[in-house]
Amino acid sequence: MNGEDIYGTLTRTDPFGILEPEVLRELGEKIEMKVYAANTYVFKTGMQSLDALFIIHSGLAEMIVVDDKGLEMVIGLRRPFDFFGETVVLSQQRYPGAIRAKEQLVCCLVYRRDLEKLIYDYPEFCGFFNVLLAERMRLLYEALVDERSKGGYSGISQMEPELFRKRVSEVMAYPPITCRTEDLVATVSNVMAERDINAIVALDRENRPRGILTEKNLVKYLIAKQTYPVETCRVENVMYSNLVEISPHAFIGQALVAMMRSKTKNLIVMERGELVGVVTLVDLIKTQSAGTLLMTRDIESQPDIRGLAVVSREIGSILGAMIEENATMTEIFDVMSELYERMSRRVIQLSEERMKLDGWGPPPVEYCLINMGSAARYEQPLLTGQANAIVYADPKDGEASGVDAYFAALSEIIVDGLAQCGFERCDQEIMAVNPYWRRSIGGWMALIRQWTEQSDRDLDKAVLNLFDARPLWGNMALAETLLGGLVHAVESRSGKKLFSTDTAVEYHPPISYLGTFITERGGLHNNEINLKSSAIMHMVNGVRRLAAKSRITEPSTLGRLDRLVDAGVISDKDGEIFRRSFQDLMMLNIRENLKEIKQEKRPDNYIDPYSLRKKERVALKDALAGVSLLLTMIHDE
Repeated sequence: MNGEDIYGTLTRTDPFGILEPEVLRELGEKIEMKVYAANTYVFKTGMQSLDALFIIHSGLAEMIVVDDKGLEMVIGLRRPFDFFGETVVLSQQRYPGAIRAKEQLVCCLVYRRDLEKLIYDYPEFCGFFNVLLAERMRLLYEALVDERSKGGYSGISQMEPELFRKRVSEVMAYPPITCRTEDLVATVSNVMAERDINAIVALDRENRPRGILTEKNLVKYLIAKQTYPVETCRVENVMYSNLVEISPHAFIGQALVAMMRSKTKNLIVMERGELVGVVTLVDLIKTQSAGTLLMTRDIESQPDIRGLAVVSREIGSILGAMIEENATMTEIFDVMSELYERMSRRVIQLSEERMKLDGWGPPPVEYCLINMGSAARYEQPLLTGQANAIVYADPKDGEASGVDAYFAALSEIIVDGLAQCGFERCDQEIMAVNPYWRRSIGGWMALIRQWTEQSDRDLDKAVLNLFDARPLWGNMALAETLLGGLVHAVESRSGKKLFSTDTAVEYHPPISYLGTFITERGGLHNNEINLKSSAIMHMVNGVRRLAAKSRITEPSTLGRLDRLVDAGVISDKDGEIFRRSFQDLMMLNIRENLKEIKQEKRPDNYIDPYSLRKKERVALKDALAGVSLLLTMIHDE
């Protein structure tokens, strides 16, 4: 690619096209060209800024974020003469999302120092980027953090409990300021200026929220791109229509998680189908809990595993606060699993950096680390043991041993780092350090084919674990291929028994036909029940079996139950019984484990049912009856 090609690309890319030809030719001499193969990443979520703006010369790029279940979601495409990386090129923050080449991608890299010079020297160019980057919120946030730091803030140990004690209704803007979708933008922008707000909810004629108009929309469509004439532009032309809802009864911690996941700073608050308020990131900051809001940033900013281990020990205090405020299991799963997952990702990121320092260099091929077990199911209120695997791209001929050696070393660093942060090693060795759980995509597909052709008890267990799989880090397309292979394998076994009888026989009801508790006899836990192994895991495994049979890839137990009801596999009534049983068992188990933690004991999931109050015993019996109902359904399938 020669200088004329670069010049041609710049002239067709806004806002570079407004610059004089001699400026563009001078810039072109400083630009670096890079080629990215299809399905490879330009950068990944959480990576430190590469200090460059990427202008596409040819090819397509996918903009990717991670949804609330850790799955990649493509939210848009970038085409020739578009650019990306603008959100962090000047701020030097970490990337909030990922960019992956959909096909071979050729990019012109404009480095920060050259971009800054253009911004300083050319006012029109400067204006475009100033409004595009929208860094005012970040600067406000950093100022608050800095202020708290000067006041003695020392990390998560100083977090106020307000984030998980206050509800959205206490901080939201009420009544919400609204407009109509057909209103003129010129009129609505005056309202926004008079009310000193940077966003307004747009309603349709039935008063239903249809979008939100922000300052960023105004700048993007009316100033930067001038897509519409200001005088005639209506709100519906430029509003953002992908609204994110939250209940007024949700914790503000839930609101923070929703903002992090959806990459938005505005949530609409809905109750019984009615708009009752709006909550913004500024509203959360105004709660004076900036230290708590920093929690995820504190995780991501730790320079080593030792720092992460300290943060990990402090996260448990949040669970106690949520329990005290009678948070639902859904709220607890949502917040705690999100925090532990972010910690796991940071461990992997630090492990990759360690591999480079140790002389291994970057990964030789694309790979994806997959979570399984409670972490994958988003059911991790307390630190649990590890269950993970690695899938990597098929290496070239003659390179297989070297590639696996790299990932064997990386796996050991990751697993050790997770263990230091409180995620214990799996006693069944279901971890990427075990070659059985570390394979190329071709190796994984061969294992699945083996299961379809000649299943046995061990293969059934392995496949059931994979049905919990959820990609955590790396090239998610590899995990999607693996999960797609699983679904295809289930379809190929249509009409056959999906899993061996031996696997089903392992389930034993935790309550007798007479409704009495089945407890352990003798030993340290005489007359006690292990709620996890004797009840909760029966529910998890049973629902997972039904989901696998129905080709449902949703990993969470509650999500699977919803899908099973929707598919008609179980009735609405049974679905509600199973949901209530699972949530009641989980809540009781968490409460008992927290009691042991307060007594400086190791939580072991055991409970003496006869030590409970009568009301609690009745609730436990009802929950266990729900497990028995599920086990009967599994036995009869």
